[in-house]
Amino acid sequence: MDNNDWLKQLLMIGVGTTSLAAEKIKEVSEQWVKEGRINPDQAKGIVDDLLQQIQSDQNTIQSQIERQIRNVLQDLGVPKQSEMDELRGRIDRLERQIRDLENKSWR
Repeated sequence: MDNNDWLKQLLMIGVGTTSLAAEKIKEVSEQWVKEGRINPDQAKGIVDDLLQQIQSDQNTIQSQIERQIRNVLQDLGVPKQSEMDELRGRIDRLERQIRDLENKSWR
């Protein structure tokens, strides 16, 4: 499994957790409305505020997870995509040089 798969799985877990939390918040607010503890407008405001806070927290957590994953990969010596691309380019140039030298030697 490559690094992007791990990151996608972590993000999907976050999305699932957010969805579950949103459902529970809505259920609780609906129950409070039925019990007369709050009115429907208050329930909507509470739900909207909490969902906005959850989304903000999720974005912060996602950024922190991505940063931690990059740090772990760097500590493990896993090269960045840009480094891999650079190495591929160098290999291509070396292969061309070898072919050119081989072609010269056959002449």
